[in-house]
Amino acid sequence: MADPMRIRAQASGDKATVRVLMSHEMEAGQRRDASGNLIPAWFIQEVTATHNGKVVLTAEWGPAVSKNPFMQFSVKGAKAGDKIAVTWKDNRGATRTDEATVS
Repeated sequence: MADPMRIRAQASGDKATVRVLMSHEMEAGQRRDASGNLIPAWFIQEVTATHNGKVVLTAEWGPAVSKNPFMQFSVKGAKAGDKIAVTWKDNRGATRTDEATVS
């Protein structure tokens, strides 16, 4: 299981800024190991964010995204105490969901 995501959500006016740091190796499948064999691709394919259970963001990623990706987005109408959840799924079928409370 992957390490937990670090999610910070801060309200400012009528929106909240959400910052997410995901822990994932994100291998593109183009590098070779010491023996000259291709390292298989392993990357996050789908990212979904919800605000109090309602989907506010969906993204489809590919192998070009860097290791331990960082993502930032804004949620209009979010206020202190609301819940923001972020879920990712990689090309091997692994998934991770973490949640934060807007401060």
